[in-house]
Amino acid sequence: MLQNIRRSLADLLDGAYLDGVIAARAALTGEDEAALRAIAEEKVDFYPEPFAARQEELMDRLGQRLVPAFADSEDGAPTDSYRAAQHSYAAPLSGLGAFRIGEDGRLYLAAKSEHYHIPLGHSFPGYALLEKAKQLGIPNATHNNTRGFVTRTLERRLIAAANGLAPDDPALDTILREKKPGVLSCVINLETGSLAVEAALKMMLARFYPIDGRPAPYGDRVPVFLVMADNAGGITAGYHGTTVLAQTLRGLWPGFAQKADAAELYKVVAVPINDPDAFAAIARRWNEGPYKTAGFCHEIVMMNYGGIRLSEEFLQAAYRVCRETDTPVLCDEIQSCAWYEGLFLFRQYGLTPDFVSIGKGFPGGCYPTSKILTSGAFDSLNQFGALVTNGQEELASLSYLITMEFIAANGQAITRVGRRYHEMAAQMVARHPAVCTGVEGDAQMTALCFDSVEDAVAFCTAMNHDRCVDISAQTYKPNCPPVALAKLPLILTESMTDRLLAVMEEELTALERGKEAAR
Repeated sequence: MLQNIRRSLADLLDGAYLDGVIAARAALTGEDEAALRAIAEEKVDFYPEPFAARQEELMDRLGQRLVPAFADSEDGAPTDSYRAAQHSYAAPLSGLGAFRIGEDGRLYLAAKSEHYHIPLGHSFPGYALLEKAKQLGIPNATHNNTRGFVTRTLERRLIAAANGLAPDDPALDTILREKKPGVLSCVINLETGSLAVEAALKMMLARFYPIDGRPAPYGDRVPVFLVMADNAGGITAGYHGTTVLAQTLRGLWPGFAQKADAAELYKVVAVPINDPDAFAAIARRWNEGPYKTAGFCHEIVMMNYGGIRLSEEFLQAAYRVCRETDTPVLCDEIQSCAWYEGLFLFRQYGLTPDFVSIGKGFPGGCYPTSKILTSGAFDSLNQFGALVTNGQEELASLSYLITMEFIAANGQAITRVGRRYHEMAAQMVARHPAVCTGVEGDAQMTALCFDSVEDAVAFCTAMNHDRCVDISAQTYKPNCPPVALAKLPLILTESMTDRLLAVMEEELTALERGKEAAR
């Protein structure tokens, strides 16, 4: 059961810092310091009983029209691809927790957490601390040279969590001075996951093509990026962002990529999913002659390729090979960070990556802010090498701290609900062998696997349009296993996930009956 916690700004931030904030605000505005201090010390309920109870009540009204439909006449000015993908009927009028009311007036379950942005739901009560910070005049906007105290506090706490340490552990100071591969000790604050991954790729390339002309350890070698293979052996399985370089790692910009490959500027090589022997052989092959592995880039749960979960055995073996061959590893946790006890899935796998990209879930949908955590051994970019004007926003950093505080207090409950949901989903699909083949993914990121693309699309269409449950079928990649993807908000309880599974099972039954009738 999720537990309410009560926290104030004074609980999350250093007292001396808040003394300075209060004095500065009073000096600027003439406000009473005692009144400002009361704001800093006022505790906020993160998960109050009325909020929790309302979530259960709304689950029972899923799909109902709670307000009249909005008479929408605004088409915007989208590109053709965005126009084709638009579903205004489900666009939000308002949201609370795991739910939103769409422009059609119906109640929707945000079963993908609004594409991974809201692990704690809409209007999470704990984020009221952001408003209190605004009342104290804590500014959001800073810049790279004036990273504020909240952002610097967050950096330390992220590095502590990434190394399995408490924020006050004396060992943290030693970690922060480390320059060893596999020891995360630095943070670069960015705005999107794409830029976080791009920063890692730049640091990998800097060992071949330095950003500022300094000597490169592998300047005479051809860099080779290792990525996860799709089921046809191609490179389309991964998804590491929308920059040009990252997109060439998944098969986009083929003309550009082919010219780069032919000129041996860099190469992209696929490694089979969950095959440690093949990984070792491919790594050996591309560390011979003029070639050198520049990096291994992977997710743990491949949510853009069938929700396939890479095994612990495979990744641990791959990491050993990478360490032996001086191949830095990027663990892309943009989609999985903040969804697990301990905050990072790589920690549960016992992995020691050199780069970890994080974002989306941590700021809870309040701000766009992502990070790259990196080993000091690869700290090779000058300040302008990974520069974002708004990456150091103070309130965005505070939103991270609020999310982290709630997950730390409820990690066991989150784990229990996620494990049970995955197990019950597996039992459910086993009862429907005519359309389902099993489950993939993990915990709240469980994916239902289907026998055909048509069945997956039909199921997701019914769930979205008829049941008002936001899930999606993955159909935009070749050779991709047909699945229905969800990523449940962490505030869903066992009773709520049971209700969701019951709705899913009703649609699976209807799908089976429809296929039988068509024969």
